[in-house]
Amino acid sequence: MGEDRFSRLFKKLTLNLSEETINLDLKGLESFCQNISLNIKLGDIICLFGELGSGKTTLVRYIINSIYTKNKTKKPKTIKSPSFPILLTYEINNFEIYHYDLYRISKRSELSEINILEELNNSITFIEWPEIIIDDLKKDFNFYSIDLAIINEHTRKIKHNLIFN
Repeated sequence: MGEDRFSRLFKKLTLNLSEETINLDLKGLESFCQNISLNIKLGDIICLFGELGSGKTTLVRYIINSIYTKNKTKKPKTIKSPSFPILLTYEINNFEIYHYDLYRISKRSELSEINILEELNNSITFIEWPEIIIDDLKKDFNFYSIDLAIINEHTRKIKHNLIFN
């Protein structure tokens, strides 16, 4: 039931973009994330869709760790879900990685309180539960989307439009 809602929203957002669907276990997900880390750049925004427990934070954790490895920088000790604080930041060399979880944001007016739109061009940004901000992103930003769905305890179906230039 939840998967259908996210799949419909994902399809609406990526209508004119190439997309790929893959099934991955944790090892495959880690390799997928390493590939993303090799291609991601400042100003990139990745919106993560999927039901609770589908692996959004795990995916972000793998990408952030891979970015640190790529930049030959010591990895953070922990990369947690920003569900409670809404935003966690990670400094790396001369830029920051922003990891938002908008699950608890219920009104668009709350977005201005967390200044989410001000720093998007100067960072690498991950947004879990981005439904409330999608209209703003579509107007002013280029972004990628990843939709995760649970197949079983060890495997996720991942639909994405991460076609890098």
